Amino acid sequence: MTLANIHAAIDALKGHKVMIIGDLMLDHYMIGSVDRISPEAPVPVVRVDRETSLLGGAGNVARNITSLGGDALLVTAAGKDPDGDLLEELCNESRIRTKIIRDPNRPTTKKTRIIASNQQVVRVDQELNVPLGEDESLVLFNFLEEIIDEFPVIILSDYGKGVISRSFMDRFMAMLDQREKRPLVLVDPKTVNYDLYKGVDLLTPNTKEAGEGAGFPVTDKESVIRGGNALFDRLDCHNLLITMGGDGMALFEGRDTIRHIPTFARKVFDVTGAGDTVIATVALALASGAQLLTACTLANYAAGVVVAQVGAATASIPDLTEVVDELPEPRVTSW
Repeated sequence: MTLANIHAAIDALKGHKVMIIGDLMLDHYMIGSVDRISPEAPVPVVRVDRETSLLGGAGNVARNITSLGGDALLVTAAGKDPDGDLLEELCNESRIRTKIIRDPNRPTTKKTRIIASNQQVVRVDQELNVPLGEDESLVLFNFLEEIIDEFPVIILSDYGKGVISRSFMDRFMAMLDQREKRPLVLVDPKTVNYDLYKGVDLLTPNTKEAGEGAGFPVTDKESVIRGGNALFDRLDCHNLLITMGGDGMALFEGRDTIRHIPTFARKVFDVTGAGDTVIATVALALASGAQLLTACTLANYAAGVVVAQVGAATASIPDLTEVVDELPEPRVTSW
């Protein structure tokens, strides 16, 4: 894993295609200050100074891919409402191609965070967590049948809002089995849906999610290895990447080969969205022809970039090049 090989892998990212299927959300922020308590109830009164909206959920995964020079297609659902219109606008601004199925029977998933003096006061969620209806599913799979062969890598970005469901996975995996050249399937898991992901190519849980899937806490080297084996037993996935925050990553290339990739974060301000960055970078690198270990090493560098920023940030090719040049050659070890 030389620096020359890593730079070559970074240079190869641009222009490759990745499809993201999953739950798109609108992250809405109301930011202001508090100087009194409400006379109506013992709660703070927030005087809002500004508002902003960002792509959340699968949208943030897609935004990470375009930030790295990739060609992202986001396949998702939203309501027939102004928030759904805003999501389409934000995707266009981020150069994300989309197939957004507008469902009149569900609201667009929206998470409003009210923030005062850099502290979140409350979060308000507007959502309907049910699977897509039959009509919407038909539109989705008709579209996938037409375009899926163009994409070597597909990310399932599951936030438990209904796009990824048992009926979807059964039909989706059957569709892939019929392809002459089957795309790789990467999943950022939602723990309540673990049993939906059987047979996928790569699962990318953090230690908390890995522990929830394995049935015991995953906190150190020994428990990471045990937890990884438990997930293989449960899901029969092909590969597994457990992200361990400041302790780096554990990459299971099958059951028998485990490699530890150290963290490349120079400083940590905010881990928001780091998981989105990891799976986006791995997917784009695999689409460009990189080996899995190289792809995960790039993802670790990218995660190190975004955790040094506040909010759901993204990494760019210049960011990756800069951090690779600043840090020593990575020492990947076998476990």
